[in-house]
Amino acid sequence: MKNETSLKNFYMLPFSGETRSKPFITAFFFLIYVVGVLINSSIITYVICLEVQLHKPMYLFISHLSIVDIFYTSVTVPKLLHMLLSRNHIVSSAQCYTQLFFFLSVAATEEILLFIMAYDRYVAICNPLHYHQILNYRNCSLITNGIWTVAFLNSVMFVTSVLNMSSCHSNVIHQFFCDPKSLTKTTCRTTQLFFAVTFVEFLTLAFVPLMCTFISYFQIFSVISKMRIKESRKKSISTCSSHITIITMYYGAGLIGYFIPLYSEVLDIIFNTIYTNIIPMINPIIYSLQNSNIQSALLRLVREKVSRPVSK
Repeated sequence: MKNETSLKNFYMLPFSGETRSKPFITAFFFLIYVVGVLINSSIITYVICLEVQLHKPMYLFISHLSIVDIFYTSVTVPKLLHMLLSRNHIVSSAQCYTQLFFFLSVAATEEILLFIMAYDRYVAICNPLHYHQILNYRNCSLITNGIWTVAFLNSVMFVTSVLNMSSCHSNVIHQFFCDPKSLTKTTCRTTQLFFAVTFVEFLTLAFVPLMCTFISYFQIFSVISKMRIKESRKKSISTCSSHITIITMYYGAGLIGYFIPLYSEVLDIIFNTIYTNIIPMINPIIYSLQNSNIQSALLRLVREKVSRPVSK
């Protein structure tokens, strides 16, 4: 019978056996982090907050998505860079579970937020006369505050269930951050609370929002197909295209990563990198490229920055 213990430290071993590639890996993740934070910060601060014309529910949700994407990379990449540069791969259990808590919080927030953004498009296209009544400032504030509250409560429940599990396997985690899948590999006995919380989390924060998103877009495309004016159809589709692209990438990478076998550590790291770092970096780029209002706001910002020194 294996000895059940409570681990005090974990040994993170990402990219094992790739000593020569460590400088390139470090530069790669550093570049992803800096670019992602700068682009998302620009979307939040300069484009949406300072642009009065973009003070609308749709752009409020986009700004919250950018905040989530900044947190996504900030939860995982700085600690990874510290390990790569210092060569100290020991992570205390407190650090590991704290990282898990915030990772689950931003993941749950993004899943619910993506559904709310689909609902925003549903109201705008299927019920435009009541759009400002349904999604007014008060309701949008309640929605966003509710999303973050639910996400943090979910993280508390999940981390509590993980803490109740006994560890008897190796404390080595072949991943670049403490994620639920990696932590379950170190345990030999899972509790009923863990299974219950995992099921509730999957049902309420992944399956239900995704199904509601599908229903919203089914209704949206039903209305679009009945539009007689070609320009109206084209405009309606363009307002949804960026969100559909992001949902496809987010859930696609997440589902593939979830169904990867436990022994496929290299694939696990690749899809976790895509899921937690690449997608948060390109989300604002997708919205910028496919949203004319954000494009024009960015162009005005660039012109102001360029012309300001000249005018002096």
